[in-house]
This record gives sequence, C-alpha cells and structure tokens, in this order.
Amino acid sequence: MYFAALLARTEDGWEASDTELDDVETLSDLTDLARDASPDEDTVLVFIEQEDAWFGVVRVDGEDDPRIFVSDATAAARSSYGEILLTDELLGREPGAEDTIAALEELVGLDGSEDGDPDTAPDNDNNNTDTDIDDGFDADAVPAGPLGDTRILADLGLPEAELLMLRTDALAEIADALGAAEVLETVR
Repeated sequence: MYFAALLARTEDGWEASDTELDDVETLSDLTDLARDASPDEDTVLVFIEQEDAWFGVVRVDGEDDPRIFVSDATAAARSSYGEILLTDELLGREPGAEDTIAALEELVGLDGSEDGDPDTAPDNDNNNTDTDIDDGFDADAVPAGPLGDTRILADLGLPEAELLMLRTDALAEIADALGAAEVLETVR
C-alpha cells in the first residue's frame, strides 16, 4: 500500500494535497506534478511511502533540479514508485549505463575466436580469456540503506541526523518537524 502527498509551502504556511501517481512514470513527471502544485514557485515536497518499508522525499524549489532522499534504496528498487526516484544520477551511474551493460552482456557469450572457431586455450583459474568478463559490477545493484540528499529538509527544521534515524511513521514525524502535521493528516 502506497501513500503519496504533496506539501506546498506558501506565505500562509503549508498546504497539503494527496496525489495519485498512476500517470507518473519518470522523475520529470513527478517534478512537473510538484511544480503544478505551487504556481508561485514555492517549495514543494513530494512524500511517497510504502507501508513502513521505505519512504522518499522529493523537494522541488521553483525551477531548480529536484532533490531526492530515499530511506531504503534496496526496498525502493523493488517498487515501481521507488524506481522513479532511483535515477542514474542518484545511483552514481552514467546516464544510459544500463544500455551499455546490456550490450556488453550480449558479448559475454562470444568465445573470442574468429569465425566461430572454438577457443583452444585451456580453461583454468590462471587463464584470463575474453569470456571471463565479470568485474563484479551489477547494473541493477542498488546500495542498501538511505540514498540521496540527507540535508534535503535541514533548512526546514529536520536536521540530517534526525532524518537518517526515521523508520516507521516517518512522514508524520517529518511533517511534525516542519510544522505541517495537521495539514498532512487531513489528506492521509
């Protein structure tokens, strides 16, 4: 079960609205949704939570690039909404790296010889042939634990250390630290 909400910071305080993510397929879509929630280019926070397994916060400040924090990247990677947040940049991969790795994986089946002739070299631990392509890199590997901008909410009242300690009911605790607990509760 997912919960998603937008918190927009206005001159009058925080305004919350629940949101459906059915039409959101990319981080760009999510960023546009956040920007639409605040016509005055105020700070907008997007909260996404999956039943205490993980939560994510996306912060959009006007036209700046979105800032992202995910509480448990491994758990989020198993979620369609989590995958939206786990961008190549956030994971420290070059954009398009998955395509390059896929192309290399196709080559792994080749034996390194011309015209399909089998490689005649003996296969032992001391022999490094072209077919031994395995540098331990897994394109789908995601680091365990928190990932992203841990200072995403520091200027709004939630220091980095407190954000990293949050586990269950995290979004309510974040909203409380921001002074937005009541408005978040109205959309929960």
